[in-house]
Amino acid sequence: MRHKAIFVFQVLSMMGIWVFVLGISAWVIRLIRVANQLKDAETASVAISLVAIPVFLTGASVLTYVFVGLQRGAKKN
Repeated sequence: MRHKAIFVFQVLSMMGIWVFVLGISAWVIRLIRVANQLKDAETASVAISLVAIPVFLTGASVLTYVFVGLQRGAKKN
């Protein structure tokens, strides 16, 4: 029973991470589109945001990979 509760918590955490990452990515893309429509000068914050998207995606991917690896290891035992 305890292992099932831990598994559910891990799945919920992983889903939360992906919702956060995809939400931030969508927000940054929308910010860039609005700045482009307003013919606003692209600032350093936009450049930093463009760098942040791949960093967030990489972090979420690594955490997902670790989660899947842990589940495979638990099934072998």
